[in-house]
Amino acid sequence: MILVTGAAGFIGANLVHALSQREPFSVFAVDNMSRPEKFHNIVDAEIADYADKEDFLARLKAGEFDNKFSAVLHQGACSNTMEMDGRYMMKNNYDYTVALFEFCQRQDIPFIYASSAAVYGGGTVFREERALERPLNVYGYSKFLFDQYLRRYWQAKGKDAGSQVVGLRYFNVYGPLEGHKGTMASVPFHQFNQFQKDGKVRLFGANDGYDAGAQMRDFVYIEDVVKVNLFFLDHPEQRGIFNLGTGRAQPFNDLAVATVNALAYECKPALSLQQIVDQGLLEYLPFPDKLKGKYQSFTQADIAALRAAGYTEPFTDVATGVAKYMDWLRAQPAR
Repeated sequence: MILVTGAAGFIGANLVHALSQREPFSVFAVDNMSRPEKFHNIVDAEIADYADKEDFLARLKAGEFDNKFSAVLHQGACSNTMEMDGRYMMKNNYDYTVALFEFCQRQDIPFIYASSAAVYGGGTVFREERALERPLNVYGYSKFLFDQYLRRYWQAKGKDAGSQVVGLRYFNVYGPLEGHKGTMASVPFHQFNQFQKDGKVRLFGANDGYDAGAQMRDFVYIEDVVKVNLFFLDHPEQRGIFNLGTGRAQPFNDLAVATVNALAYECKPALSLQQIVDQGLLEYLPFPDKLKGKYQSFTQADIAALRAAGYTEPFTDVATGVAKYMDWLRAQPAR
């Protein structure tokens, strides 16, 4: 049985579905259901059992789960980059991860966990090296600190010691089952709702030397994230900390173009960015003061290490991924 933490969350739920399709009732799901609407994300998945996060940690420390799991996919975390309670963030993201890592080492089972591109902060080179890592917020720091914990462990014990450990530094993930995240959901999710309500989409205006909508991120579709997790699950000989992005930065304007052309059915042939702006289908908003100095205006994963580990699948580009996501969103029943 495979343990998935954050199982009703965005990435966790997609992993639960993929694993249950491989083998029904093979997943033990752990999450915090204080927001009960998250159950919708896994209602169609065949899970074997469920535990609340706080109860689970107590039971884990008591030895109740010894010899129960064949692997742990740890996706549970507070991903709100604007969270101001640093103690909560460190307990939830760092302490929780350390406890699961140590459990997996004692049990000699694989541990695949979610790190984040937020560890790089405002840098311009995104390679898995300490000198390039300087988080801008406590969320990024909580992820960075466990990566450092793991590096020290490997330095002391040797990278081949113990069971498989893989950290995946997610870049900007978007796709189905993220609606519960509210303001922290992806730009395509918000643009879908904006277009449905107002007939136009919105982006931040100029900031940090970038023109309106020209800030660039590495946007990775959720299906690719699931594939990479399963690749490492199927290759327990691979271990390390890896970037999980497409390796290609694209401007936020590309998201707007893809969203509008996917949702404005009369737009054939596809509209250009300038045509979308001229027709009032894209509105730029003043950049929020609260994000200044805390915002990554550019990210682009260096995926050389991921490729060297043997992952060869192509990544979905923004135009394809957003169009697929818009089709999925349109097909969802209203709640």
